[in-house]
Amino acid sequence: MALLNLLLSPWTIAGVIPLWLSVYYIYPYFVTYRSLYLVPGPFIAKFSNIWVGLSARRGQKYAAVDSAHRKYGKVVRIGFNHVSIADESALNIVYGHGNGFLKDYYYEAFVARTPGMFNVRDRAEHTRKRKIISHAFSPRSVAAFEPHMVDNLRRWVVQLDRIAASRPQLDKESFGRFNAMPWFSYLAFDIIGDLAFGSPFGMVNRGKDETQTQLVEGGPISYASAVEAINRRGEISSTLGLLPALRPWARYLPDPFFTKGVAAVENLTGIAVAAVASRLDAADKGISDSRNDILSRLLQAKDASGQPMGRDELIAEALTQLIAGSDTVSNTSCGIFYWILHGERNAPNTIVPRLQEELDQAIGCEADIVNYSQVKDLPFLRRCIDEAMRLHSTSAIGLPRLVADSSLGVEFDGFHFPPGTVLSVPSYTIHHMKEIWGDDVEEFKPDRWLNLTPRQKIAFNPFSYGPRACVGQNVAIMELQLIIGTLFHRYDFALYQPTMESHEGFSKKPKECHAGIRLRNRN
Repeated sequence: MALLNLLLSPWTIAGVIPLWLSVYYIYPYFVTYRSLYLVPGPFIAKFSNIWVGLSARRGQKYAAVDSAHRKYGKVVRIGFNHVSIADESALNIVYGHGNGFLKDYYYEAFVARTPGMFNVRDRAEHTRKRKIISHAFSPRSVAAFEPHMVDNLRRWVVQLDRIAASRPQLDKESFGRFNAMPWFSYLAFDIIGDLAFGSPFGMVNRGKDETQTQLVEGGPISYASAVEAINRRGEISSTLGLLPALRPWARYLPDPFFTKGVAAVENLTGIAVAAVASRLDAADKGISDSRNDILSRLLQAKDASGQPMGRDELIAEALTQLIAGSDTVSNTSCGIFYWILHGERNAPNTIVPRLQEELDQAIGCEADIVNYSQVKDLPFLRRCIDEAMRLHSTSAIGLPRLVADSSLGVEFDGFHFPPGTVLSVPSYTIHHMKEIWGDDVEEFKPDRWLNLTPRQKIAFNPFSYGPRACVGQNVAIMELQLIIGTLFHRYDFALYQPTMESHEGFSKKPKECHAGIRLRNRN
C-alpha cells in the first residue's frame, strides 16, 4: 500500500511524466533517428508527428509542407522519422521500381475491413491485387466505359441547362449562377456508381448529395451524404495515419472532427457494402450480368492460382474505386474548370476562344455531348487539362514510403536515410517550383506544354509515379476530356470566384467555385 501511495503521489507523477516524455520523444531523436539530426525542419517535427498531424487536421498539410520547403530547402524533416524531398529526381528513388520501399504505416488508417490495392502494404499482395485489377483498366475495358459516362453526362447537362435558363429572360447577356463544385461531385459519383457498382447513385437527377448505405450486410438500408462522407474520411484517415496513437480512441475524443470522421468511414464502407451486395445477390440468383463495367471485370477476374476475389476483398476494391473515381475526378474537373476560366480572365481571348474553336471543329455544332473519339487527341484541350492539374494538384501530398529494413538505406543530397525512415516527394511543391517551371509558375499557361524541359517532364506526376501509380489514370483522363470538352463546347461561362481556396483530406478539394453559365450560340 505504501508503494502504491508513493507511485501515485504528485511528486512521483511530476517526475515520471517528464521521464516518459524524454524516453518517448527525445530518445529516438538522439538514438534511433540520430542520422536525421542535421535535416532541417520545424523544431517540433524533429521529435514527433504532431506538426504534420495538426496540419492534416486543419486540411492544409500540402500548404504547410510547401511552406516548410520554401523556408528550409528541398530536404525537410516534417516528422520524427519523416523527410520530405522537394526534388523531381527523388521521384524515382522514393517511388521507382525495385527500390524495396514499402508503403508507410500511414496507409493502415485507410483500411476499412480488409486492405485494398490502395492501402495494402505487403508488396507481394499488392502485386497480386494489381494484376487482377489491371484487367479492369485495360484499353479494351476503358473503351467499354464510355457509354456509361455519356449517359450520365446527358443527365448532367439537363440540369446545367436548367441552371443556365434561370438567368433573367430580358437580359440575353446574363448568366445563370451556380456553385460548380457540388455539380462536379454529383456527376463524378454517378459515373463511378455506374462503372463500379452497376447503376448511378442518382445524385445528378436529385441535385443532392445522398445515396444508400448498409452498415451491416443484410441490415437495413439507410441514406448518407456520400460526398461529405468521402471528404471526412479523407481528413480523418490522413490525420490518424500521421497520429496513429489516436486511432483506438478517435470515436471517443470530444473533437467532432474525429467522431464525425469515424461515422463517415462507416457510412462510406456501407455504401460499398450495399452496392456490392446487390450485385452479388443478383449473381447468386442466376441473374445474368452483361454489363461492361469495373465490378463485372473484378467479379470475373482470378489471380495466378485461379482464385477469384472474396466478398470482403471485392468490397475493399469497390470502395477504392468509389473514392478514387469520384473524389479525385470531381476535385480535378472543378480545378480544371476554374483554371481555364481564371486563365481567360487574366488574358482575355487567349484561352476559352481557342478551346471552343478546337472543340467546334472536332465536334460540330449540333452535338450535345462529345464523344471520346472526337476529343482524345485534341492538343489544346489536353494542354489545358495538364496545366490545370499541375496548378491544382489534386494529389498534392507527398505519398509516404518506408525505407525497408532489408536495405542499407538511401543517400540523397548529402544525407543518409537509414531503414525505418519515411520519405516522400510533395507533388504540390514540385508542381509550383520556379526553378522547374519558371518565374510564371503560378500562371495558367497551357502552351508551356509545347516545349517541356526534361525536368518538367519528370516533375509532372498528377497520378503518382512507379509501380504504385494510379491504375485508373487512363479512365480519369478519358472522363476529364469528356467533361471539360462537353462543358466548353456547350456553354459560355463567367467566373465569379476571385481565387480558389482548397481543403485537403487525402486529396485536395476546391471549397467552392461560383460561376455563371449560359448556353452557347454555336451557329
